[in-house]
Amino acid sequence: MIEIDGSQGEGGGQIVRSSLALSLLTGKPFTIRNVRAGRSKPGLMRQHLTAVNAAAEVGNATVTGAEVGSREISFEPTEIRRGEFDFQISTAGSITLVLQTVLPALMIGNEESRISLSGGTHNLMAPPFDFLARSYVPQLEKMGPAVQLQLNSWGFYPAGGGHFIATVQPVESMTGFNLIERGKLLTRRVRSIVSSLPVKIAQRETERITRKLNWDRAEVEHIEVENPRGPGNIVFAELVYENVTAVFTGFGRMGITSEKVADGVVRDVRKYLKLDAPVGPHLTDQLMLPMAIAAHFSGAVSQFRTGPLTQHSVTHADIIQKFLDVDVKLESEDPDDSRGAVTVSVSAGA
Repeated sequence: MIEIDGSQGEGGGQIVRSSLALSLLTGKPFTIRNVRAGRSKPGLMRQHLTAVNAAAEVGNATVTGAEVGSREISFEPTEIRRGEFDFQISTAGSITLVLQTVLPALMIGNEESRISLSGGTHNLMAPPFDFLARSYVPQLEKMGPAVQLQLNSWGFYPAGGGHFIATVQPVESMTGFNLIERGKLLTRRVRSIVSSLPVKIAQRETERITRKLNWDRAEVEHIEVENPRGPGNIVFAELVYENVTAVFTGFGRMGITSEKVADGVVRDVRKYLKLDAPVGPHLTDQLMLPMAIAAHFSGAVSQFRTGPLTQHSVTHADIIQKFLDVDVKLESEDPDDSRGAVTVSVSAGA
């Protein structure tokens, strides 16, 4: 039984999700105490509970502590089940995070899986559907598995009601991964989506972003959600390179002007461009786990370049090494510059 302190590092829900994913892959049981101790409302929330229950269904697992507010959970899987799944969050909790909990186990094997997910598709503090579809999945597929995502309805906080389907074609063995350079810039996109809100909000956001970044030749799109379940707004700026698509997100919120939402996106884009590393901070978190899977089960060596590591990423690397026999190296290219580029490499343990 692997013992994990949920208060370590950033002390959030990723410790729970990563532990579930890694337990499914390895068959190793675990116990987490002090679940989400680093958050203002500790313990399991509805979306975390859905992830626990989803993992339990995929892994035919025995679980204790699976209830909202629980600060301790034990999980013991038996065997992986593949095929058809339907996971629902009754609130607007993030279903992209639920998918990322069960996806690693389902992308190794020889039987296709189809996962229907209902809840929040575009949530603050979670990867939106578009990030998975445009940035993460294309990189994941370079390692072997094929993942098709189909968005059927948008789900914003607090109404939820979003839905998408993920079809996973697994592989028996994943290959290594390298992402050192961005490659040539192919295009720039700015998209804004509004649900039960005036389209003028979307227009103000995209105009602000393109003007402040001087993107005269950017592709611009405004989307009004059909059959909306409730109000919501999100804006994306995308840089499409030969080797990677970088996605930057701004969430509309009550009391925050469209211009301030757009300015946050502009700030993130400028920070990314200044560093000249292909992998942004959010994609860093997403890539380490499949790279570790390839190293542990196939002996493949992988690496990528990113910016300064967040506490989130450092905590994730630590959790990975509790379950998998891998060596995760986080090497600063300039030890005297804490804001410089970092090379993340993952190889099989000695």
